Amino acid sequence: MKKIKVIAMGGTISAHHPCRTDLRNYTSGHYTGEDLIREIPEMNEIAHLHIEQLSNVSSTLIDTEHWIMLRDKIHHDLRDGNYDGIVITHGTNTLEETAYFLHLTVETDKPIVLTGAQRPFSAISTDAHLNLLNALKVAASDTAVGKGVLVVLNDQISCARDVSKTNTYRLETFNSGELGVLGYVDPDDSVQFYRMSLRKHTTSSEFAVLPINDLPKVEIIYSYAGATGRTIRPLLDEERVDGIIVAGTGAGRCSEKEEVELIEAKKKGIQIVLGSRVMDGRVLPLERYKHLRSPTSDNLPPHKARILLMLALLKYTDNESIQTLFDTY
Repeated sequence: MKKIKVIAMGGTISAHHPCRTDLRNYTSGHYTGEDLIREIPEMNEIAHLHIEQLSNVSSTLIDTEHWIMLRDKIHHDLRDGNYDGIVITHGTNTLEETAYFLHLTVETDKPIVLTGAQRPFSAISTDAHLNLLNALKVAASDTAVGKGVLVVLNDQISCARDVSKTNTYRLETFNSGELGVLGYVDPDDSVQFYRMSLRKHTTSSEFAVLPINDLPKVEIIYSYAGATGRTIRPLLDEERVDGIIVAGTGAGRCSEKEEVELIEAKKKGIQIVLGSRVMDGRVLPLERYKHLRSPTSDNLPPHKARILLMLALLKYTDNESIQTLFDTY
C-alpha cells in the first residue's frame, strides 16, 4: 500500500453540533484528524496513513500565512517523509483558494488532494466520511500523478485551478463551470480520469521553486451598476497595497467613477488586473481600457486571479510579463 500523509486543517469536516439534524449552526474544529481516522477505519485499508493536525479552524479564518506554512509542510513531508501523496482536510468556504495556491507553488508531481464536507461530521447523512475515503483513493492512485493539485468531493475529481464552490449547502457545490470535472471516484473503488489541465502548475510552475516568506497585498474590488469607486479610494491611502483585482461586470468592465480611481491607483504604482464577476468565459483586453495598461485575468475568478497576481508580483512589475502568466497558468 501507498504511504499517505493526512494534514487536517479543520472546517465542516471537523465540525459538531449536539443536534444531528442541524446542518448550519455547527462549530468547526471539534474533531481532530485522529478522530476522523478512528471513526473511518476503512481508510487504513487504502493506504498506510500518517496524520498531522496543522490547524483546526473554519476556513473563513485561513489566510496567506496558513498557505505558506502548508506549502512548507508539504515540501518537507514529501522530501523527508518519503510519502507517496498528501490528503488535506479543509473547510469548503476557501478550500479552492488554498488548493490553487498549492497548485501554483508546490514542486512535486505526487498527488495532493484537498477535501472537505458540506455537512458536519456529527450530522445525519454527513458527506465527510465518503469524501475523505475518496480523497485518499485518489491520492493513492497512480493515475493521479502529474495532474496537479486536486479537489475531491461528491465523487468528483476537480482541478484546483478550475473548481469553485457554487452552492451554500448542497453536496454538489464544487463545479468547474464550462470546463467540467477531471474525473470520478466510482462505486467499484476505481479512480477514473477523463481529462487533465493543460495550464502550468506544480513542477512546470516557476513559482514552485521560488522561496516564499510573505506575499504582496492584493485586494479585490467588486463592480456593480452605479458603482461609485469609493471602495477603491481608501486603498490608495494604505501604506502598502500592491495590486487590485477588478471583479468587473460582463466581459470585465467597470463604471466611469471606478475608472477614475483606477487611473489614480496606477499613478501610485499599484498593479491593476481586470477580471469579471461572471463565472465562465475569458476576460479579453478591450480598446476601451487600453489607457489603463492593465492585464486581464483570462477565465480565473477574482479570488483566484488575486492569488496569481500576488505570486506574479514577487517576480514581475511589467504588464507584459504579468499578462503572459494569466495566459499560461
